[in-house]
Amino acid sequence: MRTTNEMRSAVAKSHPIQTKHYTRTKKKLVVVSYYIVSPFSLLVRMISGMLRQWLSLLVCVLAVILLKSEGASVGITYLQDAVAKGAVCLDGSPPAYHFDKGSGAGVDNWIVHMEGGGWCEDVPTCLSRKNTDLGSSKQMVKQFGFSGLLSGQQKSNPDFYNWNRIKVRYCDGSSFTGDAVDRANNLFFKGNSIWEFIIADLLAKGMRNAKNAILSGCSAGGLASILHCDRFRALLPASTKVKCISDAGFFLHAQDVSGGKHIEEFYGKVARLHGSVKNLPASCTSRMGARPELCFFPQYVVQTMQTPIFFVNSAYDSWQIKNILAPSAADKSKEWKSCKLDLKKCTETQLKIIQDFRTQFLSALNRAGVINSPSKGMFIDSCYAHCQVGKQIQWSSDSSPVVSNMKIAKAVGDWYYERSPIKKLDCPYPCNPTCPKVDSDS
Repeated sequence: MRTTNEMRSAVAKSHPIQTKHYTRTKKKLVVVSYYIVSPFSLLVRMISGMLRQWLSLLVCVLAVILLKSEGASVGITYLQDAVAKGAVCLDGSPPAYHFDKGSGAGVDNWIVHMEGGGWCEDVPTCLSRKNTDLGSSKQMVKQFGFSGLLSGQQKSNPDFYNWNRIKVRYCDGSSFTGDAVDRANNLFFKGNSIWEFIIADLLAKGMRNAKNAILSGCSAGGLASILHCDRFRALLPASTKVKCISDAGFFLHAQDVSGGKHIEEFYGKVARLHGSVKNLPASCTSRMGARPELCFFPQYVVQTMQTPIFFVNSAYDSWQIKNILAPSAADKSKEWKSCKLDLKKCTETQLKIIQDFRTQFLSALNRAGVINSPSKGMFIDSCYAHCQVGKQIQWSSDSSPVVSNMKIAKAVGDWYYERSPIKKLDCPYPCNPTCPKVDSDS
């Protein structure tokens, strides 16, 4: 709060009453000007300043109350001991997660959710991530909002609200598969070590006694939930009910619009740079001969998975259409630029190509055994979206997408608790009026 003199000065400048006083020094007559402060003006200024302070305090209090009511803000935990084990982010900083502890009947239940954020396939792209939150825990926010699958509110997340809920931050650029170091560029590709250290840390903090456990993730984290699912199962007691959830993680092995193999080449670069192949599921790599890096594609991994898994995905995944079907490298003339931003702006020819992409996606799900396997579930909508379980608006709100009269939260809960088999497949775009009006790519 400002002092009285400061307020008088401020008031005088805006409401001055100037007076002159004459005084004589030894050498000359000096005219001294000074201000008389209006008492009314001073009172107004004092009240105004106090009101501003009280309003600021009120806003802060309301913000805290709102965060608590939503169960939204969860502090970060840095795993400093991981550094000595070499389990570090791209820049060598320790891995981190946000942990909201379970309560009541959910105290022995655990959700480990892995953050997404793409991949880096060469030294320049990894260096560009190194000083961001996707490559350094030093750059990560200290508080993270939990919503959707991780929400602590019973109304919006009735099946999992009181579980132990962990969001694992993503800072390795390899979907938690890497195991290499580039000393020349001071880059650490240690994604697999991060995953192993974090799981060991959570086991020591009580997850080894879990009755129920879910490994989940979005995008690159959704791919990680597929690649690490069976290993996660093996690390927990046989008595623990373990399942996995992949949100926007079923990346399709497909050609781009130019007939090229952009995504295949991209994943190959990621696997080689990070030394990932040895950490991909052996049940897949053993069948791939000289092409083990293809096990970055879920359609080849899911076929032999033993652990139950649920897929939340759009058949028109916005990231995949932008980066697998029509990447900039395959669209030099930028004919797809407007279409990729808004499907309503696509030409008839482009829409046909996009519908063919959906057909390929569903065929890959079928060949992987997702559609017919009793242990696997799916919620495949027709929204132009990417990552849906971590956003309340898409998880269980009044604006959430609906497929066969069911929202994502209900579908995931019914599948996990085996209340009913869940195989939700939406009609082709643009049939679903419940889809968000904008691309939810993240």
